[in-house]
Amino acid sequence: MRGSSNHKLEEEEGVALVQVAEDYENINGCKTTKQQPDHGHDNHSVAGASNKAAEEAGYSYWSSAVKKRVRAPGRVGLVVGGFVLLALLAAVATTWQVVDFTAVSSFLQFGNGGAQSHRGPHRTSSRLVAIPFTCGINDTSTCPRFASSAPAPAPAPSSSSPPAPQVVVDECPSYFRHMELDLEAWVASGITREAVERGRRQAHFRLVVVGGRAYVETYRRAFQTRDVFTQWGILQLLRRYPGRVPDLDLMFNCDDMPEVRAAAYPDRAAAPPLFRYCKDPSTLDVLFPDWSFWGWPEVNIRPWAPLLAEMAEENARLPWQHREPYAYWKGNPNVSPLRQDLLRCNHSDTARFYRQDWAFANRNGFRDSNLARQCRHRYKMYVQGRSWSVSRKYILACDSPVLAVATPYQDFFSRGLVAGNHYWPIDPSNSKLCRDIRFAVRWGNAHPAQAQRMGLAGSAFARDDMAMDYVYDYMLHVLTRYASLLRYKPTVPERAVELCPESMACPRQGRERDFMMQSREQYVADYEPCTMPPPPPLTADDATKMAHRDAEVLSNIDKMIMADKHR
Repeated sequence: MRGSSNHKLEEEEGVALVQVAEDYENINGCKTTKQQPDHGHDNHSVAGASNKAAEEAGYSYWSSAVKKRVRAPGRVGLVVGGFVLLALLAAVATTWQVVDFTAVSSFLQFGNGGAQSHRGPHRTSSRLVAIPFTCGINDTSTCPRFASSAPAPAPAPSSSSPPAPQVVVDECPSYFRHMELDLEAWVASGITREAVERGRRQAHFRLVVVGGRAYVETYRRAFQTRDVFTQWGILQLLRRYPGRVPDLDLMFNCDDMPEVRAAAYPDRAAAPPLFRYCKDPSTLDVLFPDWSFWGWPEVNIRPWAPLLAEMAEENARLPWQHREPYAYWKGNPNVSPLRQDLLRCNHSDTARFYRQDWAFANRNGFRDSNLARQCRHRYKMYVQGRSWSVSRKYILACDSPVLAVATPYQDFFSRGLVAGNHYWPIDPSNSKLCRDIRFAVRWGNAHPAQAQRMGLAGSAFARDDMAMDYVYDYMLHVLTRYASLLRYKPTVPERAVELCPESMACPRQGRERDFMMQSREQYVADYEPCTMPPPPPLTADDATKMAHRDAEVLSNIDKMIMADKHR
């Protein structure tokens, strides 16, 4: 584990880690029916500034967005008495109908613009090519020669071999379309070496791929092992799709806050194409999957694929209707004012919000925390940290409706989520935050079938559209598109070090080694990556309309609440 436990705690976005022994302490004046000893509050101080300006900018973005209306065509309007929401249209065999709470006076409208498809993993044949991996007694500081840019040849089929299965290539999930928008600033002029070098000041490391081999030049330490597991994920991509990742040269930042402000670059092509985990509408950063997909050893969160399977088993053990009928959140409130506001929303009838006792959890090695067992409540809260939070994917996977506090910060997959279909949006303004949460929980408990359907739509997105097959395909597509824009031939920097799975994993111990082994790709992909959604490409205007569409759902929920108030 790198660094001290209190190093840059503001970077810790405080994923909702749940103690195996459920918390029912009396917190912030919320009296509950069960009492256990209070584990205390988080005593860590927050280092650095609170980024209040960024928070206010986020609130301003949503505040202005909800005032604009974008009317979606082809929706069916149904009149209801008062504010009561009609039962959802029945789902067809492979499609979730959108719960689009678009209300005009007493009208509620429905549509299928965010329909959820049920995706399966990529198809494989029976002739799998194993990826070599050996930790021997020899020096592992150098990478073996078999880590080449081309896979070992598959065994030649004999005359008695069954015919190879027909190749079926899936279309990529809709959020893939946004990567073109991320790279739009450099499409016309291309990416120069000077533009890439301009990102050195903000980057934690530089990644160069030449001939299918990866080289990293480190500039500064990242928080915990974010850089390590990001690089590990890229190495798995190179082994999974050998020969597919082109030569490239990029800068990567592992911090929370997006930094490449569009306003600072009147000539967008002069901006550094900096890769990172999240962005907002005012920034030009290029999005990439975060490190936790391959594991987060510091807080004992397993890699995404095995954890997702474990969560599915736990979900089946506790059906939604038998869960606690409250909204639940637990995490570090010190990283943002919005999380501190959230704690004031504790309500005996609707909400259970807790501080994570980070000092106790660190001392205990997070052994009493298990995300697969966090799905014990009917509603899960998502609230940003300093910017986005990696907790979003774990919260979505619970089969419980996600009450998501509106935020301008997005990661690579969240741009495919549709308000009213995959989650219930919550207004972040101080006067509406608690009110909206109480209304959502009470409405869901009064309309369990509709609420459960939203929970299932969110978890279907997490399970299907965010399966590791598609995480790797996203990485492959965005790196391929980025490399196509380079206007120079990448070369290995003088101070760069070659990385491979053996040189990274073999010297490590404990959870870092364990999680690398759990997330290691064992076979070469014997199938094609998903195909990008058909043109036309996504435009800035399209993205704005999507934001307005989601904000409109938020506005119409406000109308429902006001209608209920005056009943």
